Amino acid sequence: MAPPYARIVDDIKGRIADGRLRTGDRVPSTRQLARDWGVALATAAKALTVLAQEGVVVAEPRVGTLVARPRDGGAPARRPLLSENDLTRERIVRAAIEIADADGLPELTMRGVAGRLGAATMSLYRHVGGKDDLLMLMIDAVLREFPLPEEPPPGWRARLETSARLQWAAYRAHPWMAKVTSLTRPLPSPSLLRHTEWALAAIEDGRLDAAGKMHVHILLFSYVQGIAANLEFERQARAGTGLTGDEWMSGQEDALRDIVASGAYPSFVKVVGEMAGGFDLDLDRLFEFGLKPLLDGLGPVIDADRRD
Repeated sequence: MAPPYARIVDDIKGRIADGRLRTGDRVPSTRQLARDWGVALATAAKALTVLAQEGVVVAEPRVGTLVARPRDGGAPARRPLLSENDLTRERIVRAAIEIADADGLPELTMRGVAGRLGAATMSLYRHVGGKDDLLMLMIDAVLREFPLPEEPPPGWRARLETSARLQWAAYRAHPWMAKVTSLTRPLPSPSLLRHTEWALAAIEDGRLDAAGKMHVHILLFSYVQGIAANLEFERQARAGTGLTGDEWMSGQEDALRDIVASGAYPSFVKVVGEMAGGFDLDLDRLFEFGLKPLLDGLGPVIDADRRD
């Protein structure tokens, strides 16, 4: 009997052959395949890697793994292995970002990156030290897409706002990033440190002590990251359940009716009742709603302590 990953490969090819999956259709994710077949994530990932190496599927950033277009109308050709000269750190990092964008950080493996590139897994270690090293390089590459201006705007407030907005844009484009950066275990990333330097330089003229300055920077960073983490949570929930946020909420109607009937949460019921059209949680609006009050609140702390 063929190994489990090979049976998954044959099944996907069969679906393509009989028209159940067509060019451009999304192929089940690694997690979905693992659930459907009752196999480990590594087994499902290997199946998708084999399909990618053979040119049957292709990963598209922020979309997923799709059925590839056959070459010349025939069977998909196997992707040739990259030579050592063609394999570079930049290509490895870009491939890793594309996988994380398309399928989320849990699907990122060194084997998967190698499969996307058509390279041997061990050859990657000549360019990156391992997955932790790769993650730091990914963060640096993402933040370089949203560079801080060479000339800072005038005033601490404008500088802090600039940093926050650029971080939000990076998280928005690459939601997985919010699951990598940590307050308690920060990565020694040059790009992250540039934001730290930017924020500390913006408030360095005041009388805040060193801890106070660091708290200002960390508070702003955690505000942006805390909201951005929900971008990835929602994507994972949608991939796991197949339901949009609205569809999931519809499934909670019975529980919400019980809450209303209980009379235990009158303020909640009143506020919900006052929103005739319902409440649409838009994370971009939430970010905008909170950024100005946060900076307003920091004003007395920073301005009151500045030198005359």
